[in-house]
Amino acid sequence: MTVRWTLTVDCAEPRVLARFWAVALGYIERPPPAGFARWEDWFSHHGVPESEWDDGAYLSDPEGVLPNLSFLKVPEGKTVKNRLHLDIQAGGGREVPWDTRWERVVEAVARLTAAGATVVREYELDGRPDHFLMADPEGNEFCVL
Repeated sequence: MTVRWTLTVDCAEPRVLARFWAVALGYIERPPPAGFARWEDWFSHHGVPESEWDDGAYLSDPEGVLPNLSFLKVPEGKTVKNRLHLDIQAGGGREVPWDTRWERVVEAVARLTAAGATVVREYELDGRPDHFLMADPEGNEFCVL
């Protein structure tokens, strides 16, 4: 049995956060369901009040292999450390020579910072830089390794 799943992120500004994570993960805006030209058509068909049409944003893997992502507007802000986070493995893994891996990590951190992330902390392993803890535009933590 194949289980399909979506990772959903509660947030204040779904479209802003979706744009960031599209850059971070190489995802695209999820097309509307089959039979609908636009998400607005789907919302209208299912009776979603127009005042709620901006309460979500949806991304998908352009290859159609990885899980979908949903960003849903909630009234409360983030208050504690998230218990689930993503590791963006930009460096290619520890089997890649450190010089090559670290250059890739630094490039990814620069790209993500330009997209709205912030560096929270740089971690070392055996006396040299290893990975970064970062936060997305709403403060959700993730690592770049």
